[in-house]
Amino acid sequence: MADVRNRIQDHMPVVCSNGGQFATVDHLDRDNTIKLTRDENGNHHWIPMNWVTKVDNEVYVDRPGNQAMQDWSSAPPG
Repeated sequence: MADVRNRIQDHMPVVCSNGGQFATVDHLDRDNTIKLTRDENGNHHWIPMNWVTKVDNEVYVDRPGNQAMQDWSSAPPG
């Protein structure tokens, strides 16, 4: 997991399991979460690192976009 974490860069696209981009990385938080850039309403969201399945030029997660947006956190961790 550390190798995957080291490859995640700010502003990378976040792609769901059905192939579409649903978010963009803002930055990695220290507590194994990814903070996403603000959505169209101006809100940040967070997803856990354990959703990540692979990283190349994009960050891929293990669920469809609609589910990811239902499951993400709208409050900072901790």
